[in-house]
Amino acid sequence: MNLLLWQVDAFALKALGGNPAAVIPLEEWLPDALMQAIAGENNLSETAFFVRMAPGLYDLRWFTPTAEIELCGHATLASAWVVFDALDPSLKDVRFQTKSGILVVERDEGGMNRLSLPADSVKPFAARDGFAEELAKHLGVAAPASLESGRYLMGVWNEDASVRAITLGGGLEGFLRAHGFWGFIATAPGKEKLSNGKPFDFVSRFFAPAKGVPEDPVTGSAHCALVPYWAKRLGRNDLHAFQASARGGELFCRADGARVILAGPCALYLRGTITL
Repeated sequence: MNLLLWQVDAFALKALGGNPAAVIPLEEWLPDALMQAIAGENNLSETAFFVRMAPGLYDLRWFTPTAEIELCGHATLASAWVVFDALDPSLKDVRFQTKSGILVVERDEGGMNRLSLPADSVKPFAARDGFAEELAKHLGVAAPASLESGRYLMGVWNEDASVRAITLGGGLEGFLRAHGFWGFIATAPGKEKLSNGKPFDFVSRFFAPAKGVPEDPVTGSAHCALVPYWAKRLGRNDLHAFQASARGGELFCRADGARVILAGPCALYLRGTITL
């Protein structure tokens, strides 16, 4: 059996930046165990598999190296890029049927495709005494100024230097699991200047060691929480974000009620064939 594979760097102007995703179109679904094994072999944050259901409509699933997940932004953007570039260049938008509902990606001829995701409204996390300090020990930095919770636990710092300085210890996975979370977002106001002299509105990092992803380079699902949070805090809906991983990635964001719109380019890294 031969399967076509694209490895696409999402939220990247050129290859070797942003977040890499493997994208594998299928004629029909493979056994779950086989798709999980392929994702483990790829060893990227996510491998996306999809099956065409109708013109412009695909059934989409995402796998980390160790587990299937319910939502992934960057691999959805990468999957849309493959559809637009190689499978059906005539499409203006593509709809993906997923475990998180229908996700739509609109094609932008300027290369900045727009992805619509469900918003994840966070609320203050009622932590016990000493929780923030214990969390901070696993991150190697001072305790966050505040904690929020939604799909993931989120720590908010006052300085972006604290977010950039995080270094994972070995106990974060167990700590998060013990409190009902598998992913952690770190965020702070942005200070790094852009070419136009303005800073990013906020920076972030994302960690999911329980899913085989110690740190994800650029995370769409984390911005489902980040964008509504920062839109409310800053008093405006259009935001420019930077995920401060080693690879890094810029995201153009909009809070749109129950949805979050993320825009960014994709770059092809490789195209090949899996032989099984």
